[in-house]
Amino acid sequence: MKSVKVVVVGAGVIGFSTAVCIAEALPFCSVTLLAEKFSPDTTSDGAAGLLFAAKFPDIPLERQRRWFKDSFDHLLAIAQSQHSPEAGVMLSSGWQIFKEEPADKKPFWSDFVIGFRPMTDRELNQFPDRKFGQAFTTIKCECSSYLLWLEKRFRKAGGQVQQRKLNSLQELSNSYDIIVNCSGLGSKLLVGDTQVYPVRGQVLKVEAPWLQHFIRDGDGMTYIYPGIHSVTVGGTRQEGDWRLQVDEGDTKSILERCSRLVPSLSKAKVLSAWVGLRPSRRNPRVERELVQLQGHRVPVVHNYGHGAWGVTLAWGTALDALGLVKQCLHEMPLQAKL
Repeated sequence: MKSVKVVVVGAGVIGFSTAVCIAEALPFCSVTLLAEKFSPDTTSDGAAGLLFAAKFPDIPLERQRRWFKDSFDHLLAIAQSQHSPEAGVMLSSGWQIFKEEPADKKPFWSDFVIGFRPMTDRELNQFPDRKFGQAFTTIKCECSSYLLWLEKRFRKAGGQVQQRKLNSLQELSNSYDIIVNCSGLGSKLLVGDTQVYPVRGQVLKVEAPWLQHFIRDGDGMTYIYPGIHSVTVGGTRQEGDWRLQVDEGDTKSILERCSRLVPSLSKAKVLSAWVGLRPSRRNPRVERELVQLQGHRVPVVHNYGHGAWGVTLAWGTALDALGLVKQCLHEMPLQAKL
């Protein structure tokens, strides 16, 4: 009989990655994933999903390196397996380009992607007003496929899925021994975190099968990411903006900026537009605490606030969250485990 009841709150890429890690590593735990929204209605579903990262200011760099490496290696193994098309995980080669040379020419994640190097003059000639660039092969993860694949893997490991709206952790305190909070922006209300805020992102999917290489402007505002069925072009980064409707002005701006980088995009057919709110924070919150709920102290593990880097860091922070769940189990009174 499964003795310890664990609930994971949130069905985006962070929630499902964390739930899979716990269910597969701790078969004596009964793991339930609970969320109000599931694919295709999560923020993760519209993520551009190309793996690279930016530095968080207050998290040791070694921990950030581990998060990136663990996530990259996990997805690389899928990309190189028979699961690649079903999981929506593929290798993608291309360029990151800059108007001026960046201060950091060799970012902390450059050792973990494949073949990272400065662009040659000939490569840079494609982009006349850019002075520096980096070429590398990374991974593109299409979350609309990947989330369904993770859910299948979670159920295979004995996990249960429940759709319901949660207003407070108090509602869970009598049913579960450990709560794992992967609710992203929902943590603002669910755990009263005033440090989490939305960053609005709008992207378009276009039909441009002739494009084979990703291109990302160094400021992260303009990008072109070829995928399995279409090309994702973006984007916007609007802090504190809660609007979920498509903004036609943003659509126009995205197409103009991307067409300046790749003129042939002006001929591409727009298939769809999508808006999501990235759950942003100065630093992601990956930690545990004991919370007083309905008269008793319940261990809560937090894993949220990844901003634009959810897909990039999901598996790495999920493994950290698994480690925190193991610590909670270790400190639990014996009767809870029986």
